[in-house]
Amino acid sequence: MPKQQAQIRIGIGGWNYEPWHKTFYPAEIAQSRELEYASRHVTAIEINGTFYRLQKPAVFAKWHDSTPESFRFSIKAPRFIVQRKDLTSAGTAMERFLGSGITELKSKLGPILWQLADTKAFDAREIDDFLGLLPATAGTLPLRHALEVRHASFLTREFLDIASKRGVAVVYEDDATHPALCDLTSSFVYARLRRCVASCATGYPLAALKKWSLRAQLWASGKEPADLPRVTAARKTAAPPRDVFIYFINGAKERAPAAAQKLISLLD
Repeated sequence: MPKQQAQIRIGIGGWNYEPWHKTFYPAEIAQSRELEYASRHVTAIEINGTFYRLQKPAVFAKWHDSTPESFRFSIKAPRFIVQRKDLTSAGTAMERFLGSGITELKSKLGPILWQLADTKAFDAREIDDFLGLLPATAGTLPLRHALEVRHASFLTREFLDIASKRGVAVVYEDDATHPALCDLTSSFVYARLRRCVASCATGYPLAALKKWSLRAQLWASGKEPADLPRVTAARKTAAPPRDVFIYFINGAKERAPAAAQKLISLLD
């Protein structure tokens, strides 16, 4: 049986951002057509609006119909789930979110991002129970889950073992503030790059984007880059191919589309 070919998708956070009318969108593009345009210049978008409020099924269906067949959306889970004191109490709220219409994205649904609060420290039982609440499917649609942690107490082998057991990807965050770890715990990779600077036309310097191109290709091939921070040693044998999702998020956000497009061109 032939190996499944992994997909590398590069994107941005959202598509409604006023400064992008100077750095990304042509003057003639109306706001109602921003998603249509953006989805033909990057290969994925992380939907951040769902972090603040639930959307309706008709909205998800409209997003599906506005984008190319190969396009993918990641969805940021609501703050009323991920910012609660006790994550294990999120079952009912999680069902409400997962039943809000995300399945209208159909095959264009990528990973769901669960971003914990900066102040949430690692508690093995709480995290294990929370990840155990994440379902494998919504209806008949398979789900993939990515957990973003932002507290240094998560930099432990125990946490990675829990994430691996649950099949949840640990997000790699390229950021000057939050801890970063590139240990792989799932069948896909999720990275959020947050170091875009306004003074660089492509957000990240060309040399840095070339490094990210190489890392993406290594991940997709089943290998692992050796130049990123991690807790455990990299495996010596290649794993099966992995889908890779890389998003340029915040930093100098006006440069994010240029960064994503340049990385896509390097991969091409």
